[in-house]
Amino acid sequence: MRLKIALVSVLCMLLNTVACADPLIVVGHKNPDSDSIFSAISLAHLRSQQGIAAVPVAQGKPNPETQFALDFFGLEAPTLLMKVAGRKVALVDHNHYAQAPDDIRQADIVEIIDHHNLGGVSTAEPIEVLIKPVGCTSTIIWQLYQRANISIPPAIAGGMLSAILSDTLIFRSPTTTDQDRAAAENLATIAHVNDIQKYGQSMFLAGEADLKTAVIHLLIHRDLKNFEMNDNKIAVAQLMAVSFDLLKDRKEAFLEEMRKLQKEYAYKTVILMLTDIKNEGTELLLIGKNAQHIAQAFNLVLKNDSVWIPGMMSRKKQMIPALEKVFDKETS
Repeated sequence: MRLKIALVSVLCMLLNTVACADPLIVVGHKNPDSDSIFSAISLAHLRSQQGIAAVPVAQGKPNPETQFALDFFGLEAPTLLMKVAGRKVALVDHNHYAQAPDDIRQADIVEIIDHHNLGGVSTAEPIEVLIKPVGCTSTIIWQLYQRANISIPPAIAGGMLSAILSDTLIFRSPTTTDQDRAAAENLATIAHVNDIQKYGQSMFLAGEADLKTAVIHLLIHRDLKNFEMNDNKIAVAQLMAVSFDLLKDRKEAFLEEMRKLQKEYAYKTVILMLTDIKNEGTELLLIGKNAQHIAQAFNLVLKNDSVWIPGMMSRKKQMIPALEKVFDKETS
């Protein structure tokens, strides 16, 4: 499978041979996480099996957690591709213009598979859209494999399992559904993963191995998403770890970098979620004039630009809906 994915990427993306002319480009969001990467890989493989030439690409390099999973199951990371103008594109794990390639409006979007809220993407022609309230896009793609009665290669199944464990925080996130659990159990069997919890813990530990030493700028951008709310530009980054005790002495460095980010990109608000899996909560760092209002949305008081929110695990289901309510009330 590793050789197959590499060969498809080379033939279709670099040589652009007649046999692979204009393949479907399957791409996840900017600053890709595990679900973004493995959704692209798995959907491209599914479509290829259905007779549609397709290649997975990414808008950034895999983070340490995702790279661990790629290495563990012997998969190659998708080819980096930042420009998609004039190409047929399938969006996975996102449907917001701000998270898509910069020239996505000049591309031909033909399919969207996602588990987030509708983000305002529009198309000239009707397209296939599948958005479901589950914990992970890979869960939806697993269901597509089941319906099509197409076998999932063990390596790709392992990647999809990794994505589900990542997005659901090993089933601790409030976004987790029975569909995610069923998908994970089946994918673990295919991928020969005997202990899901043990593998998930190993994956998260690999992902947090460099948190103490990595450059702050890179950490914040590791999983940062842009949102437009009531004409306000918002950045929400999230880092997850088994425990964030090791980051206590880096808090001021994070805040300083967030201030620089706000000034450079004219963000109304910059938020960093430090999600602690063991203690099941998030240390929220906020930069912006409305930071206190955001804290008040959770009935909490901001102190030194941060606040601990017990039970806060999900950016998608908990943070973003609260932010949208705050910004809906603002007039400037």
